[in-house]
Amino acid sequence: MKAGSGDQGSPPCFLRFPRPVRVVSGAEAELKCVVLGEPPPTVVWEKGGQQLAASDRLSFPVDGAEHCLLLSGALPTDAGVYVCRARNSAGEAYAAAAVTVLEPPAHEPEPQLAERPLPPPGAGEGAPVFLTGPRSQWVLRGAEVVLECQVGGLPAPTLYWEKDGMALDEVWDSSHFSLEPGRAGAGAGASLALRILAARLPDSGVYVCHARNAHGHARAGALLQVQQTPESPPEDPDEAPTPVVEPLKCAPKTFWVNEGKHAKFRCYVMGKPEPEIEWHWEGRPLLPDRRRLMYRDRDGGFVLKVLYCQAKDRGLYVCAARNSAGQTLSAVQLHVKEPRLRFSRPLQDVEGREHGIAVLECKVPNSRIPTAWFREDQRLLPCRKYEQIEEGTVRRLIIHRLKADDDGVYLCEMRGRVRTVANVTVKGPILKRLPRKLDVFEGENAVLLVETREAGVEGRWSRDGEDLPATCQSSSGHMHALVLPGVTREDAGEVTFSLGNSRTTTLLRVKCIKHNPPGPPVLAEMFKGHRNTVLLTWKPPDPTPETPFIYRLERQEVGSEDWVQCFSIEKAGAVEVPGDCVPTEGDYRFRVCTVSEHGRSPHVVFHGSAHLVPTARLVAGLEEVQVYDGEDAVFSLDLSTVIQGTWFLNGEELKSNEPEGQVGPGPLRYRVEQHGLQHRLILQAVRHQDSGALIGFSCPGVQDSAALTIQESPVHILSPQDKVSLTFTTSDRVVLTCELSRVDFPASWYKDGQQVEESESLMVKMDGRKHRLILPEAQVQDSGEFECRTEGISAFFSVTVQDPPVHIVAPREHVFVHAITSECVMLTCEVDREDAPVHWFKDGQEVEESDFVLLESEGPHRRLVLPSAQPSVGGEFQCVAGDERAYFTVTITDVSSWIVYPSGKVYVAAVRLERVVLTCELCRPWAEVRWTKDGEEVVESPALLLQKEDTVRRLVLPAVQLEDSGEYLCEIDDESASFTVTVTEPPVRILYPRDEVTLVAVSLECVVLMCELSREDAPVRWYKDGLEVEESEALVLESDGPHRRLVLPAAQPQDGGEFVCDAGDDSAFYTVTVTAPPERIVHPAARSLDLQFRAPGRVELRCEVAPAGSQVRWYKDGLEVEASDALQLGAEGPTRTLTLPHAQPEDAGEYVCETRDEAVTFNISLAEPPVQFLAPEAAPGPLCVAPGEPVVLSCELSRAGALVFWSHNGKPVQTGEGLELRAEGPRRVLCIRAADLAHAGLYTCQCGAAPGAPSLSFTVQVAEPPLVKLVSELTPLTVHEGDDATFRCEVSPPDADITWLRNGVVVTPGPQLEMTQNGSSRTLTVRSCRLEDAGTVTARAGGTSTSARLHVRETELLFLRRLQDVRAEEGQDVCLEVETGRVGAAGAVRWMRGGAPLPPDSRLSTAQDGHIYRLFIHCVVLADQGTYGCESHHDRTLARLSVRPKQLRVLQPLEDVTIIEGGSATFQLELSQEGVTGEWARGGVRLQPGPKCQIQAEGHSHHLVLSGLGLADSGCISFTADTLRCAARLTVREAPVTIVRGLQDLEVTEGDTATFECALSQTLADVTWEKDGQPLTPSARLRLQALGTRRLLQLRRCSPLDAGTYSCVVGMARTGPVHLVVRERKVSVLSELRSVSAREGDGATFECTVSEVETAGSWELGGRPLRPGGRVRIRQEGKKHILVLSELRAEDAGEVRFQAGPAQSVAQLEVEALPLQMLRRPPREKTVLVGRRAVLEVTVSRPGGQVCWLREGAELCPGDKYEMRSHGPTHSLVIHDVRPEDQGTYCCQAGQDSAYTRLLVEGS
Repeated sequence: MKAGSGDQGSPPCFLRFPRPVRVVSGAEAELKCVVLGEPPPTVVWEKGGQQLAASDRLSFPVDGAEHCLLLSGALPTDAGVYVCRARNSAGEAYAAAAVTVLEPPAHEPEPQLAERPLPPPGAGEGAPVFLTGPRSQWVLRGAEVVLECQVGGLPAPTLYWEKDGMALDEVWDSSHFSLEPGRAGAGAGASLALRILAARLPDSGVYVCHARNAHGHARAGALLQVQQTPESPPEDPDEAPTPVVEPLKCAPKTFWVNEGKHAKFRCYVMGKPEPEIEWHWEGRPLLPDRRRLMYRDRDGGFVLKVLYCQAKDRGLYVCAARNSAGQTLSAVQLHVKEPRLRFSRPLQDVEGREHGIAVLECKVPNSRIPTAWFREDQRLLPCRKYEQIEEGTVRRLIIHRLKADDDGVYLCEMRGRVRTVANVTVKGPILKRLPRKLDVFEGENAVLLVETREAGVEGRWSRDGEDLPATCQSSSGHMHALVLPGVTREDAGEVTFSLGNSRTTTLLRVKCIKHNPPGPPVLAEMFKGHRNTVLLTWKPPDPTPETPFIYRLERQEVGSEDWVQCFSIEKAGAVEVPGDCVPTEGDYRFRVCTVSEHGRSPHVVFHGSAHLVPTARLVAGLEEVQVYDGEDAVFSLDLSTVIQGTWFLNGEELKSNEPEGQVGPGPLRYRVEQHGLQHRLILQAVRHQDSGALIGFSCPGVQDSAALTIQESPVHILSPQDKVSLTFTTSDRVVLTCELSRVDFPASWYKDGQQVEESESLMVKMDGRKHRLILPEAQVQDSGEFECRTEGISAFFSVTVQDPPVHIVAPREHVFVHAITSECVMLTCEVDREDAPVHWFKDGQEVEESDFVLLESEGPHRRLVLPSAQPSVGGEFQCVAGDERAYFTVTITDVSSWIVYPSGKVYVAAVRLERVVLTCELCRPWAEVRWTKDGEEVVESPALLLQKEDTVRRLVLPAVQLEDSGEYLCEIDDESASFTVTVTEPPVRILYPRDEVTLVAVSLECVVLMCELSREDAPVRWYKDGLEVEESEALVLESDGPHRRLVLPAAQPQDGGEFVCDAGDDSAFYTVTVTAPPERIVHPAARSLDLQFRAPGRVELRCEVAPAGSQVRWYKDGLEVEASDALQLGAEGPTRTLTLPHAQPEDAGEYVCETRDEAVTFNISLAEPPVQFLAPEAAPGPLCVAPGEPVVLSCELSRAGALVFWSHNGKPVQTGEGLELRAEGPRRVLCIRAADLAHAGLYTCQCGAAPGAPSLSFTVQVAEPPLVKLVSELTPLTVHEGDDATFRCEVSPPDADITWLRNGVVVTPGPQLEMTQNGSSRTLTVRSCRLEDAGTVTARAGGTSTSARLHVRETELLFLRRLQDVRAEEGQDVCLEVETGRVGAAGAVRWMRGGAPLPPDSRLSTAQDGHIYRLFIHCVVLADQGTYGCESHHDRTLARLSVRPKQLRVLQPLEDVTIIEGGSATFQLELSQEGVTGEWARGGVRLQPGPKCQIQAEGHSHHLVLSGLGLADSGCISFTADTLRCAARLTVREAPVTIVRGLQDLEVTEGDTATFECALSQTLADVTWEKDGQPLTPSARLRLQALGTRRLLQLRRCSPLDAGTYSCVVGMARTGPVHLVVRERKVSVLSELRSVSAREGDGATFECTVSEVETAGSWELGGRPLRPGGRVRIRQEGKKHILVLSELRAEDAGEVRFQAGPAQSVAQLEVEALPLQMLRRPPREKTVLVGRRAVLEVTVSRPGGQVCWLREGAELCPGDKYEMRSHGPTHSLVIHDVRPEDQGTYCCQAGQDSAYTRLLVEGS
């Protein structure tokens, strides 16, 4: 829609505001905004009220509606507020943003230069900016928390903290926290730290630090999460959990919910200090997860929300609240109501890796039940991402390309909202994703949390693609938080957390808080003050609004319903409203209201009304009006307000209560109009006597007047404005119309300069302003130049009347006439008009009537008669009628032969369905002929017509077919004319593609090359890189109607190349590029990792690649590694691992995992652990020995080479004195050969001499041995097979020896039996118990013993790798395999089929290889299809075996065959099965056995023999059987083409036609014509033709440039070059020009005849070339050239020259000038008022005539006083500012004619 003239456009509007920017000094700062408006606004940038100009550091880039401010090398003085101001004609808008420039952190203080000038005061002032914000923290309960921030800004801002939007003293006691202001260093800004002394669970929340100063407000937030300290490890899981809350003292509430619905529990708790809340279910603590949400609502209540409740969610839910003053409980019993219609098999939770797939499957009771899939509340529709499958009652959802946001709850829903729910867990770098959406009220804090798998990684937070500032981001370990304090609407958008290729997104929506509008003003009163004013007073609203507000005052005219705003003011008080504020006089009421950003208050109406009258002022006054006699005069003026007024005419008041009126004494009509502020008076059709009338207007405060001047209007032509050219045919009605500006003004009509006279054939009429000349039935002689002349001005009409065009009715085709000598030949031509003239030509020359040639005319028939034809009169005749011609070829022959034409054998080449006509001309019309084809007489039918016309005999094939090829004879007596007809298929054209196609695909992608042909049955051949392709599983050729396709079902890189679809006559080209998908390492995201391990130990390096089949190489320190026992390489799915089972320090280094496109580096360091003491062989407790007994103290170190130091009671021990120190590998031994009392004491073995080094102490006591006895008994044990059994007892004294027996046999230590002692405790451990290990275990010490029984239970035999579905082809061998958790005994597993044991069959066999069990089925048959199972006593697994019938394959494919035309081709192929019935086809058409086609089948072999082949037999030979298709190419080559008859030299005259002709040995051959060695292409003058074996080049209208050498090339054969000579055509003048004498205004015609017809000529007049148009008409009629000049002028006299080539003719044109006359004279006397202007006007007889103006006999000169004007034949004298002295006699002289006017001046 286009705006009207009153549309003011739209003011500027900011779509995106500039955002504040913080940069470091020296960096680049950029502000961006998007602003729209109509017209496009002009944008300027300002700072400090001053407009900014572009400089070296400051630029203003513009991109469409986006405007930028780019500041390079920011300085501290650049800081401040920048304003973007946009203006256009409709309004103005602006937006502002602050730029903060920070000083870069300095590691070392730099000396300051003394010369550096100090910044001006206030230059660095600005709003607060956070230099460092608080960091989010995750702490344990009881820990101390410190939140710090640092803020810059001048003046120094005030800082304070809030928690969850509340002041700290409202939440806590002062003893729980403290605020610590920082020291304000130079340039460091202000800081305020919040210290929480002992964090409690309720302290979790969002903490915001606010900073304010005079320039603005800033804030930054952080998240604090206080977690419960980890509890003691869980006890036996089989035992019932111990409730953590006290039992309920009353019955709980009951809550019912339908399955699949949400359950919401809310608990509101109060207490101080703030209580801690825990939720419990059935006595167990609850933690939040996907379906259990725990949060606190805006009212302070604690909420537990259970999503999509299931039957397993029923139970008792308890909310427990406790603080230091006590605890309380609230409970509810949840019941889940199950639907009657349930899922047969519900969904199960699944896990999947990122970029992988996840499959959810359930089963409905009936296959016809519709289902729908949901992800939480979002309906999932089938797509490539979410594939939904229905197979009977099974419903399956496959989630492709898993990402972090796919993690969540998924539902499958039946009718009645019956649901089944499952969790999908996506494993990847992100463990805990963002919520789908987050709704936050404006001004609240928004917190987003993400948990990652690896700690310390750096993620990226962004909103709508733009990075978020670092001050609102925090990370700690695995947790990443984004805190947005006090969100606004600009913060809404899509927030994304990205970690490498993984990302999670949420939609942050900011909701507006509903505010109450302000209250209305009070005490509103109205006082009527001075005249035409009113005083309005009121008081502010109570209470006063908190936000800024204004008062809006509105008015209403009494009697109207519309209120209109007067103005707005900011302060209450008294307002005076004057009358100028209203548009019209009337009584007005007023009302007032309060307006703020939160809305508008109710209106308060002032009591009463006031009468106000607007004061009018003249904006645009009346102006004098000059009009012509008979026109309307319009007077208008504009006022400043809408008010009524009165019009006066010559002092007489005009009535304004009527829209129209009349005033005397003359019949002068008027109309009064008022449109808003404009008043108009229209005087209609004023007359000359009204000139000088005085018009006046009057209203309160305004009076104005103006005069009316009326001039007599000169006549002028309204239409036509330009010369009109019209063309008619004879008998048409011709009407020429000329419209004048004045009614009934006389005019005269002229034709060719002579005034016309009325008659029956020419009528002149006048109707008002229109003058018409009518020719009722125009004739050719009526053509000419017509002129309508009045008062010296004329309108011109060029009329051409032509006879209607002549058309030749018959003949429409070229006529060939054959006659014999002396026979009468008559050529007849019929035209559509009896009186139409015709001209006869023979061989280009016009025929003149003579005794030998007669020209006859009879009605519409025209005849040329040759009474006695002779061979010399034969040739080409033309009958020319107008622009049409009829052609006749006359051949006069002797009677020696019956057949006149053809004289030799005729070869006709045609394509199928083309019309073929064989023509034979006889010398006698009555002769009878006989037509034969290939020796047999033809029979007439609709497909073969025989025609007879005079001497011509025709055989017509309307739609020729291939079988119509052959030799046709037209026989008469012993003569015959031979026609050889060759019919071929039409050339095949490729419709699509027309240009080369380029395709780029990725490996395994399906690539389709399509070609559309012009014929459906046309064969094509496909080539790749020049070689014909063969069909296979990897390359499929398809044919569908006219479409041919080459399909690569799973393209590989080697499949790329150039493909060609060859259709014989045309080809299509394709360039295919197949690229392998990039092999990427998706995990770990970092490209380099530093890892540290202990040696010795296990080291595993892991990478995930995409795609899963990507190959990787591992390198260590630059060398590729090889797998071994010490270095294992693994690959499972997308995971690639390198494992060092027993890494040593020398294995440290740089390991690289490399794919084709990416690599990850692992820097591995291996550190040896510190030396430690391993368990000593002897108990470290006191060792009591008897005197003289040997003592051995030993310990084992973690490293064999470590040094130790022995000490006895603090003194070093030396070897000797009965002591011996030994080192046995990692063991260290101290031996006392014979203990005595001196050896008693404390022995210490210390590793190393460093203080605090590890040490082990032994206490040796030398005393008599005590009595040995058993203190505790053995306990019977029952263990599972494979578990360890440990028997334990205690002896006294602790060092007593004990003997272990099993089933009465003494036990010796070994790999399975392990005996240990620890003080007085003795243990016997049986490792990996077997069933045969059951029995009695006995411990014997001294004379006492104890026994216990060991029971071993058999371990379950479970399947680790289960059966998988197998698909096989009939006759193949199949193996089904399972793997068990342990090696079972023989017969531990058994195989089944269909639930029953396997039947005895020689084709079935089983085998066991350790944990692996296999079932072999040899040569499967269709009956073997079914379900197979493998079961043990404890487990079972099933799988499906599908058997498809044996496929037919090609053992020996078809091969391409190439032969010469006329030969035979044999095709053979061998199949994998006998007795196969197939079909042979050529070009898609099935072949049938026949004389030229032999088909055989013997066993596996199939043969096809084709004989008598022609070029048309080339194509694709295919064999099809069932689903198998094999194809090969048959190529039939033709013999090379030769030139039978060559070209001949030619010599022609300029303008004639030259024809070169040669003959080939074959009909279908393409030739190339050359001129002077360059190829020729067809054009309008050059035609290339092929007639059978004849090839013709026809060059029309030859010119000298066409002369040269011509050649014809076909294949390797060439004829020529031959020469073409073009003789110059000589032109002479046959009839010379004749001189012409004419009068001015008449016309002149010149004619010249030359000797040649098609000769271009040129005309000149007075040496100037003439061009057709305007007054000049040039035409050519055969050899005659005509020049017509109209409306001659005196300056046209001169020499007329015609030139045609070298010939020319000259004549003279004489023009007699007419005397200049005055046609219209000025009045004899003219009266003019003083100060006005006077105009004298005359019209002369012709335009361009010169006139002279005189006053009192003195010639006047143009100047400020006198102005001379000329327009065509009209001349005017304008006298400006007439004065009394201008009075006198004025004269106008035109040639010999003069006119006088007496000028009278009136007035003082």
